[in-house]
Order: sequence, then structure tokens, then C-alpha cells
Amino acid sequence: MKNPKNSQIFNITEEGRVERLDVFLSKVIGISRSQVQKMINAGLVLLDNKIPKKTGEKLISAKTIEVLSEKLLVEGDANSVTTKALSKKKLAKLEVLAETDDYLVINKPAGILVHPTQAMEKNTLVASLLAKYPEIAKVGDSERRPGIVHRLDKEASGLLVIARNQNSFEKIKKQFKQRKVEKIYSVLVYGNLVKDYGIIDFDIDRGENGRMVSRPKIDKMKLKNVNKIQEGKNALTEYWVEKRYKRFSLLKIKIHTGRTHQIRVHMFALGHPVVGDKLYVNKKLVKKGDQVLDRLFLHAKHLEFTDLQKNRVSFEKNIPKNLKDYLDSLV
Repeated sequence: MKNPKNSQIFNITEEGRVERLDVFLSKVIGISRSQVQKMINAGLVLLDNKIPKKTGEKLISAKTIEVLSEKLLVEGDANSVTTKALSKKKLAKLEVLAETDDYLVINKPAGILVHPTQAMEKNTLVASLLAKYPEIAKVGDSERRPGIVHRLDKEASGLLVIARNQNSFEKIKKQFKQRKVEKIYSVLVYGNLVKDYGIIDFDIDRGENGRMVSRPKIDKMKLKNVNKIQEGKNALTEYWVEKRYKRFSLLKIKIHTGRTHQIRVHMFALGHPVVGDKLYVNKKLVKKGDQVLDRLFLHAKHLEFTDLQKNRVSFEKNIPKNLKDYLDSLV
């Protein structure tokens, strides 16, 4: 039955209590389970008047399920619904380093996604941005990524520029495409690099298991190398060793391309994976007594681009305290 809030309420019978939330709704609404999961993750489903903890939550003791109009998803209004759903929770705080009519420069903390993935996560940087700067909702080329010109991995931190209008979005995006934006990172890796300075130009591709892959370039003309050829897109990473530790190296890294997981993949391929990386990891390099870092030691500390007034602007943000403390613990 429909209620005044333009939602639909389902009473859960004894038979229904053996089901998962997403399976139950898929059956009663008549849509795919993946569509149901997107609705749940977008905050469009309430279980006994509460936001479910997960899409597969058991209905053992539940009584009612409330589903907001699916039309909201079709009209692309999921972001606003998500922000409202999160009003009962604590959104990530924004550290704004610069605020103009055309753009924002944000220091993203580690542990938060920049924007929702296909799973439609609710607590993202985008949700925080929409709550404070609702005008960015229609900026960009994707409703899921309003105002987002570039990204940082969830467990990385540092500087991001957010476009506040479409003109700014197009102009800054073009600079990224033309490689006119300067991005510099502080990165701690395992091992000691042979050279104090180097350039990594290994191509990067997506592997069969979904993660990115890369390996040093080889002579493709030699028959013995046929099975070693790494296909993929060109990628260029420049690094400087800033400090050497017994088993680690602190690097300053400048990327000239913006491939997915570029720094992490390149350093892994070079044999020096990033500390704290759980995806691109060489377990032989991790010692039993090592301090555990619950994030990537990867921080975007410098960002430079040209604004709409054709002025070159640059921003700096040093590594956060938890990374400083980690360095202090090394010998």
C-alpha cells in the first residue's frame, strides 16, 4: 500500500523472515537483486524505520520494509536522497584550503571514497560536498561524480580540486588531459631504491582479476619475450628519494599521467610496493615486528593548475600526523 510519503511499505510475514533483505525485495518488487542493492545503498530503503547496515541483512526479527519511490533513482536524484539519509549520521568533515566561485581545493582524509562506486556507498566525499555546496550537483559529466575532476584512492589522503561550475570543470579537466596540472605526492615504499632519481614508464592495464597490472618494458621484437609483453596504456611516474631508512625509502613522486592506481602499480612493478597497500603487496617484505599502518602511505601534498582568470595557482599540504608518527617510528 502507498503512504503519504510517496513510499511503499511491505509487511514481513513469517515466511519472509528466512530471506535476506535484497532477496526479499527483489521478489516482491519484481526487479533484479542488483537494482535492489543500489536502492538500499542509495538510502532508499528503511528496515523497521532504520537504514539497513548491509544489503543482505537477515529479516529474522524485522516487521516492515519501507521503499522510497524508485523514480528517484531513474531521475538521478540518488545523491540528494543519500545526503538526506546521512543526515542522521555523521558526514566526513571537509577541510577546505581554497574556496572560489569556480573551484574548491580540499584536503581529503584517508579512509573515505571520493565518490560512490556501483555499490552506491553513502558516506563519501561527494556526499559531504553536496551537503555544503549543493550547486555542484549538476556540474561534471556524471551524476555520481558531481564536480569531481580527478580522484584519490580511498586509503590515500591529500589535495583535490573540485569544480563549482561547468565552465570550470571543462577547463580544469582539459588541463589534466593535456598534462598541464602538476601533482606531487609523498610516498613511503619498501626497500632502498638503487638510484636517488628515476622515471618509471611501464604501461598499465587491467588484469583478469580486476586489479591493475604493469611490468618493466622489454624488447617486443624478440621471440622469447612474446609471453612477457605487457599491454596497456602509457603511464609516466617520476620519483626522487627524499630520505632512506633501514628497510624503507621516503619518496617525492610526480605523476605525468593519471592511470588507475598508477603510483601503487608502478612501485609494485619496480619491486618497491607502497607501505600500507593491501592490494599490491609483497608479503616477503613485511616483517613480523613492523608497525601496522591502517592506510596507504600515499599523500597528495602539492597541486598546481591554471584558474579561469589564467593565473597559475598552487597549493601545499604536508603529510598528516599519523604518517609523521609512522616515520618517527622507523629506524
